[in-house]
Amino acid sequence: MRKLIESTFMTIDGVISSPEKWSSPYWDESYAGYAGDLLFGADALLLGRETYEGFAEVWPMMESTQGEYAVRMNALPKYVASRTLKETKWNATLIEGDVAETVAKLKQEPGQSILKYGTGELDRTLLENKLVDEYHLWLMPVIGGEGTRVFDGLDITHLDFVKSTPLSSGVQVLVYKPKA
Repeated sequence: MRKLIESTFMTIDGVISSPEKWSSPYWDESYAGYAGDLLFGADALLLGRETYEGFAEVWPMMESTQGEYAVRMNALPKYVASRTLKETKWNATLIEGDVAETVAKLKQEPGQSILKYGTGELDRTLLENKLVDEYHLWLMPVIGGEGTRVFDGLDITHLDFVKSTPLSSGVQVLVYKPKA
């Protein structure tokens, strides 16, 4: 059975919106190593519409600057949850019908982990259906101020701490799994 791993950037005050504005100062070698381990440990990506649209716009042009990481990102099959998209590009398949059922089936297939980037509306469905196996929360040493907060609007959900990985830039990657 494959694991579904959620990887999300957040500020110390819980902001997740607009990470392109506040996360890049922390992208160093230790960041690249951890991110690479997650990406190369997966054989598929699960994305919500907003993350998919942002990624599909920039990643195909990044192979010359991001090397093997971008090649891997572009090559992996992607599954996109959206009620508004009609078609996809960038090696992506639009999830039609019941998202939870589709993700549960994907998890039953043989292979590596399924990596999900970003936190948003899709998470409510994944959380309610107990489909996420690990949360990798990248706690950036920056105050975001205003913006969408991680897990806004979700019900109380208890998690078990797995590990914390400090990166040289001051980022802490906090890993949790759903409480058994």
